[in-house]
Amino acid sequence: MHVVTTDDGARENLVNLARRCGVADRYVGWDQLDHDVSSETIVAVLGSLGIAAATPEEIAAAHTNLDDAPWRQLLPPVTVAVEGARARFIAHVPHWDPLHVWIVTEDARTVQPAQVDEWVEPREVDGILVGRATFEIPEDLEPGYHRVHALDPATEQTVDRPLIVTPRRLSTADDLLDGRRWGLAVQLYSVRSSKSWGVGDFADLAGICEAAASSHGADFVQVNPLHAAQPTAPIEQSPYLPVTRRFVNPLYIRVGDIAEAADLDKRTRKHLKVLERAFFEENLATDKIKRNKTFRAKMSALEMIYQRPRSEERDYAYRSFRRREGKGLRKFATWCALAEHFGTDSPKWATRLRDREYVKRKRRDLADRVDFYMWLQWICDQQLAAAQRAALSAGMRIGIVADLAVGVARHSADVWMLGDVLARGATVGAPPDGFNQQGQNWDQPPWDPRRLAEAGYEPYRDMLRTVLRHAGGLRVDHILGLFRLWWIPDGKSPADGTYVHYDHDALIGILALEAERAGAVVIGEDLGVFEPYVQEALTARGILGTSILWFEHGPDAPVPPEDYRQLCLTSVTTHDLPPTVGYLAGDHIELRSRLGLLETGEAAERARDERDRDAVLDLARSRGLLAPDTALTGPDTVEALYRLIAQTPSVLLSVALVDAVGERRIQNQPGTDSSQYPNWCIPLADENGEVVLVEDLPSNARFASLVAALAEQGVGSH
Repeated sequence: MHVVTTDDGARENLVNLARRCGVADRYVGWDQLDHDVSSETIVAVLGSLGIAAATPEEIAAAHTNLDDAPWRQLLPPVTVAVEGARARFIAHVPHWDPLHVWIVTEDARTVQPAQVDEWVEPREVDGILVGRATFEIPEDLEPGYHRVHALDPATEQTVDRPLIVTPRRLSTADDLLDGRRWGLAVQLYSVRSSKSWGVGDFADLAGICEAAASSHGADFVQVNPLHAAQPTAPIEQSPYLPVTRRFVNPLYIRVGDIAEAADLDKRTRKHLKVLERAFFEENLATDKIKRNKTFRAKMSALEMIYQRPRSEERDYAYRSFRRREGKGLRKFATWCALAEHFGTDSPKWATRLRDREYVKRKRRDLADRVDFYMWLQWICDQQLAAAQRAALSAGMRIGIVADLAVGVARHSADVWMLGDVLARGATVGAPPDGFNQQGQNWDQPPWDPRRLAEAGYEPYRDMLRTVLRHAGGLRVDHILGLFRLWWIPDGKSPADGTYVHYDHDALIGILALEAERAGAVVIGEDLGVFEPYVQEALTARGILGTSILWFEHGPDAPVPPEDYRQLCLTSVTTHDLPPTVGYLAGDHIELRSRLGLLETGEAAERARDERDRDAVLDLARSRGLLAPDTALTGPDTVEALYRLIAQTPSVLLSVALVDAVGERRIQNQPGTDSSQYPNWCIPLADENGEVVLVEDLPSNARFASLVAALAEQGVGSH
């Protein structure tokens, strides 16, 4: 790319354009220093937003288009407001033409907005003098998805656009203020039972919930993202790099729990039993999880069950599911059938997907496979619902807390289904920080802010609604991305990216609306570098933040527990760090050094890490939570750290299951791939390296002792 913006005047015009488009020209890094963004990066990111800006002429044209674009629209693409606020929207018509505007509510009532007496000079656009009218949304309009209608005087046709009224505050947060509750953080695939097929499944999730609630008093189980991976093996190992965030991974289906499995003929039932027995040894193994082996076996079994006739009641339920999920489900299933038919590595793949007529013909040819993939989603939906029912029946106040990944893989179903709502030419990541000193590239295309708004935020709404359907809570990974995301132009390193800002009021508001309707708690992972207003904005909307003990460190000392936020989920560790035993031993330093991920030497990094670690341990000792001679990596030290976070006012405390049973191995090392480390493939084991099954959890002595340590600090609801 040749960028002709080297002189000061051209740079200033480029920067002004970037700021108008929400693209940062500078930012404050983790080192608290200002960093300028290169002109080349700004031009590349603007290009991904569909704005040419490589020359002064292109920059001038882009400014003019931004000035004129709103005046070309009768109504804005979408209006997002907060309930009770005096929000406004604007309309544009040829100057002095009559204008009739009204609102149709979600429940089909007609409401008349008041026109505001506000004069704005008309503007000549495309040779037409255009006037502006401003309208005020009624303050008593309830939260929901409404429509603004306007009669176009030129065509005498009605134009309508979404009007989304969002809750002022998510009520589920305030419901937590009557006490402090704890729950488990679990990587579901890693926790098997004797009936698993080598990978934890939905039935195992129900078992974990029952064990955690009935035996130990937990109020929630937080799981890794359950989003769908590729429809054929090999599938992606990382749950944070799915092909869609709306639909679910069939890998987690418990084959034997499908009703039609009982109606299989004797020979097929015997075959399934043989498969189940074959995985028994896998369930007891503590080396790398073999996802693809499990996936192939399950898909083979699921195809057999799919062929069995359904009862009239079951068939009605399936058809109802298909109607509810509508076009989105059919498109996803079509993508799966096409991916299976061609293989996503085929040179014809991308070309075929762009040919709409071909896709229509092929969907008819592959109708049975399309239906099969829709059926898989129905089974996932049923088994997830059963797991949440089991959690609540066992006494949990919240139940399953789902996890929403930041994005999807570049060549994925969502990229095809959502079209230009996802930007091209850039991926999402993070700038360099103290823990990932080379930055991170997550290889995921970002939402295009303008295109998403033009779509009325519908893809975002549909995704949230589906993920929340069978969950009592939602953890939003990197919720900072609803404010701004680090975009990395193709071909650039993570350090050569920049931030792109989003309409966070709209995105947070819609998140609150969907969660309110689902009765779900929302937890935002607000870790990393962020602007000061972010946490205030989340708290004001009733969205919990996240605190990790090791990251809560002031300039000179750890943050005292009493100073943690109340509306927060607090934990000792997270899935991107080693389990606490491994962290105390510095396993993450050794691994990052071995893989060449440190910008400083290992000795210097270890010294800095040990200084911060020891400061936290000294804080625990000063409060009488840890004896001076306690072994650094012993269970008593782990319990002392959990007692420390139990002294915070945080309404939710998260206990990592790996800490509860003594696992030490790192589950994920950010910034690495499978050739460097077996990320997301470590099965659950105890301090002796022996497997821990779901059936073992109720009687696990180390788990019970850790829970008792929390109870001594007054944490727990039942």
